[in-house]
Amino acid sequence: MSDPDETGRRPGRLGVGVVGAGRVGAVLGNALRATGHAVVGASGISEDSRERIDTLLPGVPNLEVPDVVERAELVLVAVPDDALGPLVSGLADTGAWQPGQLVVHTSGRFGTAVLEPARRAGAIPLAIHPAMTFSGTSLDLARLEGCTFAVTAPAPVLPIGQALVVEIGGEPVVVDEEARGLYHAALAHGANHLVVLVAQAAQALEAAGIATPGRVLAPLLGAALESATRSADVRDGVGPGAIAALTGPVSRGDVGTVRRHLTDLSALAAASGATDVPDSYTELARGATRRALASHRIDDSAAQALLDALDSATGSSRAGRTTP
Repeated sequence: MSDPDETGRRPGRLGVGVVGAGRVGAVLGNALRATGHAVVGASGISEDSRERIDTLLPGVPNLEVPDVVERAELVLVAVPDDALGPLVSGLADTGAWQPGQLVVHTSGRFGTAVLEPARRAGAIPLAIHPAMTFSGTSLDLARLEGCTFAVTAPAPVLPIGQALVVEIGGEPVVVDEEARGLYHAALAHGANHLVVLVAQAAQALEAAGIATPGRVLAPLLGAALESATRSADVRDGVGPGAIAALTGPVSRGDVGTVRRHLTDLSALAAASGATDVPDSYTELARGATRRALASHRIDDSAAQALLDALDSATGSSRAGRTTP
């Protein structure tokens, strides 16, 4: 391997600047550093961000954002979605972006259009989003191996984004600019709402007298998730086949059990104020019913009976509320 030059970089490697040493930025900076790139600076304002720089990027100076950009050949921008556009535009207004500089953001919501001010200054725009949740600790590094990254970039530079992903052990998938919003909505719906669903199920179990709801749910939900995600890659004639993993009363057309669930969850809501639990159950059961019907798990009459029961429960729930 070649010796490093006076900047600390090896020939062919890049000086990386991390703008936003949050849970994602610090981890990806560490991963790039592990492949031989030199992290030349990072920005972190909060105490947590400063601690991440010390822990995951030891020896890297904590700098102001313009100083990070000035030093870097590859600028990794890992800031909240709503802050991304103003940050990129503000740096463009001060002439911070440099011709030939790689500017990589990690937002799932945006493609490269948000980087247009940097591109006009001669920078090379890349959007690279890892499809996983981050703890902001070294535990995330192993999880990058095999993780899918959505890559969006102008066609001539798309291979650069793909190569960066492969370099840190990820698997790149190309997502078109206009599809980024839908892509991100799908991930948020799946991951964020799964957390809410688990919290609601745990609350109901606790009310049923289960002291360790997480322990009860883990094997059941783990098996269901594994089966559903495996089936999702198989087409079933009406779309991704994840519904093949569906079990329980809806998949059997067992309307009596669904009615009992609705009664008990409504009682929980009345006792605890957790009105989101029966509401979520009702909406998701509607979706399960329609998909079970489309995939021929149940027939028309069973689906109609289930939907009638769910519609009746929704009307009763709304009528009994005193607040929206």
